[in-house]
Amino acid sequence: MRPLRLLAAVTGSPRLLAAAPRTGTAPVHVPPDSLSGAGGTAPAPDRPSSRTRLRAWAELLRVSALFTVPGDALAGAAATGRRPGRGTALAVGASLCLYEAGMALNDWADREEDAVDRPHRPIPSGRVAPGAALAAAGALTAAGLALAARAGRPALAVASGLAATVWAYDLRLKHTRLGPAAMASARALDLLLGATATAGAASAAPGPAGTHAAPGPAGAHPPSAALPAALALGAHTYAVTAVSRHEVQGGSTAAPLAALAGVAGLGAAALRGRPAHGEPSPAPATGTLLLPAFVAAYLRTAAVPLLHAALNPSPPLTRRAVGGGIRAMIPLQATLAARAGSPLVGLAAMGLFPLARALSRKVSPT
Repeated sequence: MRPLRLLAAVTGSPRLLAAAPRTGTAPVHVPPDSLSGAGGTAPAPDRPSSRTRLRAWAELLRVSALFTVPGDALAGAAATGRRPGRGTALAVGASLCLYEAGMALNDWADREEDAVDRPHRPIPSGRVAPGAALAAAGALTAAGLALAARAGRPALAVASGLAATVWAYDLRLKHTRLGPAAMASARALDLLLGATATAGAASAAPGPAGTHAAPGPAGAHPPSAALPAALALGAHTYAVTAVSRHEVQGGSTAAPLAALAGVAGLGAAALRGRPAHGEPSPAPATGTLLLPAFVAAYLRTAAVPLLHAALNPSPPLTRRAVGGGIRAMIPLQATLAARAGSPLVGLAAMGLFPLARALSRKVSPT
């Protein structure tokens, strides 16, 4: 055997085998892309599949929490004493866009922190580019404002305040003492958006001959009548946000205990015989039957995991309490609608609860 071929056989070098001449045979060709190291290139990695990319965006946008959004507009519409209509649908669309804008912006703003605490999140894991998340936040904000504008100038004004609150929370206020208050304000504004858009679209509808607006139904109220419901939803959101600040490290007993007290107080207030000032009275028959059921669902969804987190403030139980608090917004919205005299609207909102619970098993809402 020739010295060069002997060396190639000992070292197993494909380059030497390719270079060594053979008697009566053609030289062996080795493709350049099959080599590693100097002089070769590694194969290009496969692009992620469409399903993988879709999963990453679903995690980024926390789509399981989306089902907690439409009830804000429904509860706001109920507070005005009107049936949900075109304005309510526009408010739902605007709320969904602004909510998802906040989710995308949240992960973009927290990308460096998540790289340490939650490297599995879509941006630090490399499944979603930071620029793409920021662009999505901007596009969704613009879409939400455009939808709100179609419901009238008052609705656009409320939606603009909501969008400003969302961006201020994600970019500046989240890690300050004002963080829970900012999040609570955003959720309260979302309910007021539903009330304003519903009333505005109804007043802009063509009325009888010779009039410019359709008359409101008997017992209709201005959007300001939704303030008590907005404050109740904001109080719940404040409590859940305060607990969420400990979902990574855990260790806080005071936050879940305070949230548990707040949830119990909201449930008791909802069952109170006389509505708060400015609230319409509930429907006597159907509302009497459904209101206690909605309150029971709210307490079971929010209070039980909060109690577990208070007894054992570990990160998993704290995250479970936060997830339960987010899903509990749906029965709370149903409670507010029933208390405002629209139990069937509350029942429609509750129809989203099984979907939110099922999807939360696949995509975490936190």
